[in-house]
Amino acid sequence: MMADRHPTPLILDGSTVELESVLSVAKGHTRVRLSNSSTFRERISAGPAFLDRLLEEDGVVYGVTTGYGDACTRAVPMAQHAELPRHLYTFHGCGLGEILDIESARAVVLVRLVSLCRGVSGVSVELLERLVWLLEEDVIPVIPSEGSVGASGDLTPLSYLAAVLCGEREVFDGGQRRSTAEVFAERGLPPYRLRPKEGLALMNGTAVMTALACLALGRAERLSRLATRITAMNSWALAGNPYHFDADLFAAKPHTGQQRVAARLRQDLAHDAEQASDDETPRNSSRLQDRYSIRCAPHVIGVLEDSLPWLRSFIENELNSANDNPLIDPVVGKVMHGGHFYGGHIAFAMDSLKTLVANIADLLDRQLALLVDIRYNHGLPANLSGASPARAPLNHGYKAVQIGVSAWTAEALKLTMPASVFSRSTECHNQDKVSMGTIAARDALRVLTLSEQVVAALLHGACQAMDLRQAPDSHAQDSHLPPALADFLRLCREHVAFVEEDRALESDLRHVCAHLTNLTEGMYAD
Repeated sequence: MMADRHPTPLILDGSTVELESVLSVAKGHTRVRLSNSSTFRERISAGPAFLDRLLEEDGVVYGVTTGYGDACTRAVPMAQHAELPRHLYTFHGCGLGEILDIESARAVVLVRLVSLCRGVSGVSVELLERLVWLLEEDVIPVIPSEGSVGASGDLTPLSYLAAVLCGEREVFDGGQRRSTAEVFAERGLPPYRLRPKEGLALMNGTAVMTALACLALGRAERLSRLATRITAMNSWALAGNPYHFDADLFAAKPHTGQQRVAARLRQDLAHDAEQASDDETPRNSSRLQDRYSIRCAPHVIGVLEDSLPWLRSFIENELNSANDNPLIDPVVGKVMHGGHFYGGHIAFAMDSLKTLVANIADLLDRQLALLVDIRYNHGLPANLSGASPARAPLNHGYKAVQIGVSAWTAEALKLTMPASVFSRSTECHNQDKVSMGTIAARDALRVLTLSEQVVAALLHGACQAMDLRQAPDSHAQDSHLPPALADFLRLCREHVAFVEEDRALESDLRHVCAHLTNLTEGMYAD
């Protein structure tokens, strides 16, 4: 069990859960509890009680008294009803690909739990308590990432959650991969026996794609801030013109996110309207305008900034939805057959996000190309080499890093092909239009990983460029470095050192990638 969680738990009672709560639980920072409210627990219990009455009256309920998918017209004898949920998760145990990391798998458990707490899925309080137990004990299902088409929900990956509750397959126990049966036996916990409809309720939803989307959006918000700070660093290191980010200029094009990025750049460069009249920087430098990757950075990063609110609304709406089939309304006595398992909103959000993020990588790639090239870097050494003149012939600085950044950017751009347009007709043409939302979410996370590698390299190179620009033989003085950038440079230098002689930078870059969250803390107060 994790001992460093926040003292205030997330209480689930069917009310709205914010994306930040998913991120906190996924990171192991927040505990989860079911509400003790009698109203909440009675609402949950009413669902299985209503199903029991239907079964006693020989009612027909999809996935409870019938087969699954195109087998919905095939009646299952009453004597076999109890076996049906186990068959559902068993035949779906065919996932392949990389295993979801523990943080992602924790998010999956929570997202499924949030949906089931809406009270219209026909599951018992006991099932919800078992899901809470997994999170509390840090016993997290081992879930293969591939095998979902994003309609009829994330059936195959979620089958691993259902199987784990029943004591089967594997879990991460305190971070170690182990047999579920062994872990349950050690804790004296008997395997859960799924009630009618509970296997379907667990699996027939959008929990995997939505969990991954929550994680992706959190990383994209961080990336936007980092890209802005890096742009400010590079603008200063390239002796750029801060008037490109003028408040009056951006008032003429009122995209809120774009304006926010420009304001952050003015803040970083200590260049605002009040000081502009006294600033030594000429409004029009001798080269008149910086290149697009600097001058138009607010216009590129701003598209992501302006898109984050609506992306969040799509994801949080899906997170707080009941998205299995059928839904059960015990109050009015209805079993409602529909298609809420369809992940179209997540698919569109993630297809959009990966394009937005890849454009950030492309922007930063172009900035590094300016920094390393003596034709465009306005007096910085070739390839940002920090070597002395006598050692300069041997040293190549950031030449290979720039190649790597180009490779990571190219791969990110390649992955922007939308997944949602590749619908396939599956399962005997029952699932004949599917969302591919989970593939889109996985793509978005991969694009984010590649883009974060670009960010790590740019942070490293920008720090080098700023130090070189401040060198005694340059034309800048220490006092010219704006306070926000000076503070950030000191923070970055706690993680990576100046490159004087060539050295292998892999460990530096991996370290920066691992500490991007720490580097972003407190960045911008808006």
